[in-house]
Amino acid sequence: THRPVHAGAVVLQVQGLTFSHPGRPVCLDWSACVGAGATLVCGGESSGKTTLLRLLAAELPPSAGSLRLGQVALADAPQAYRRQVFWADPRSPAMDALSVRAWLQGLPAQYSEWNAPALATHLDGFDLHPHLDKGFYMLSTGTRRKVLMAAALASGAPLTLIDEPVAGLDRASIRYLCQALAEAAQAPDRALVVAHYEALDGVPWRAVIELPELD
Repeated sequence: THRPVHAGAVVLQVQGLTFSHPGRPVCLDWSACVGAGATLVCGGESSGKTTLLRLLAAELPPSAGSLRLGQVALADAPQAYRRQVFWADPRSPAMDALSVRAWLQGLPAQYSEWNAPALATHLDGFDLHPHLDKGFYMLSTGTRRKVLMAAALASGAPLTLIDEPVAGLDRASIRYLCQALAEAAQAPDRALVVAHYEALDGVPWRAVIELPELD
């Protein structure tokens, strides 16, 4: 059953966010209210999609601006803010030494809304059981992303950030991903922010944030 998202359910407030790579601005005095449901961040290559997710995750410090997640302001309580965010960069080597199973087993302690039955469903849906005892360094691009997305969806994190979800995925996995995102988007108090160059079929996007092309 699909529950309507209440129009006033703002999860993340962004005020005056400014950040540049050397010689290349990503955002300038950007403000937004990100509500419950699924929000698409779209743009071409090198438009800053991943950088924006890293800023929202508080992995990168902005040069100006503020972030508030629910009642928690990043500037006042950075640890409490980060505890409400799921972000795992699919390009990062940070997990390479871990097995998939070991990494997943460490996550419930980090996320108060962790949903073990949901994880089991996503492991089935993405056909990940053959990979659970492999190290991350052994995984293909697509399998690594499927593990991260299974964890993201199961985390229950109020702000769940997913970068380039379909890279390396087969058609069956893309179909499952769209179904899983559509279901997760029904939560009344959870914002899923997905960076991709176009909308995914069947996902009820609440909003679309278009990033300008950068030279």
